[in-house]
Amino acid sequence: MPTKNPRVNIVVEPSLYNLMQDLATGEGVSLSTIARDLIREAIELREDVALTKLADARLKTLDRKKALSHDAVWK
Repeated sequence: MPTKNPRVNIVVEPSLYNLMQDLATGEGVSLSTIARDLIREAIELREDVALTKLADARLKTLDRKKALSHDAVWK
């Protein structure tokens, strides 16, 4: 059955392929599903790193004297 989702072809070294194959077999899913899930997780991790950098930068400029309390924000 053809899929409507775009396809991506990747080339990996044999050791990585074997690890992915072991994961797929262990989880009872296809190699494609494992690759998709690993890519999704990697993107989420990169987003987390970027957001952490942004939060750290904003924290450096925080003036606690001007900051609103939790209660003041949620009233």
